[in-house]
Amino acid sequence: MSRTKFIVGIDEVGRGPLAGPVTVGVFAVSTSDVDIIPVNLKNSKALSFGQREKWYEYFYNLSQGGKVFYKVSSVGHNVVDKRGIVFAIRLALARALERLSLKPGSVKVFLDGGLRAPVKYKNQETIIKGDEKVSVIAAASIIAKVTRDRFMIKITEDYPLYGFERHKGYGTRAHYTAIKKFGPSPVHRRTFLH
Repeated sequence: MSRTKFIVGIDEVGRGPLAGPVTVGVFAVSTSDVDIIPVNLKNSKALSFGQREKWYEYFYNLSQGGKVFYKVSSVGHNVVDKRGIVFAIRLALARALERLSLKPGSVKVFLDGGLRAPVKYKNQETIIKGDEKVSVIAAASIIAKVTRDRFMIKITEDYPLYGFERHKGYGTRAHYTAIKKFGPSPVHRRTFLH
């Protein structure tokens, strides 16, 4: 463990929606600064929209001071349809880690659920419900969720008939009703609409 310089948390959001990308957040903090992430930090699902935005701003300010580093990668609906959700998540995860630009040997990676980092990250641990147990995973979930939500709100301008700003692409009754009425939009995952 003496070579470990950074603790990294990884989580994904957008596995289940009918539209839009899947997004992976990768959040890193140096082992000497790990105390700046609250131990009892809640994952994105347990926070309100406003709370997530506040945490995102907090992490952004920490990143500006060089205290934390995070990257996000989204893989679009077309890749999800062509190659499947598991492939899309793996691709987003690998891209986000590459963008972080940390040496694999210098990090301890904690991943949520069934996620795995590329094999070159030897020191990794997948934790069931990790976003509820490990604060750096919770931080990664918040970064990913805010990024994806902002994207879904933005594309409402292009596709105003579907209510993406409200449900973010998830399969609510109103969303299914809109699809039935107007047909799928160009950002819908066709393979999820059966």
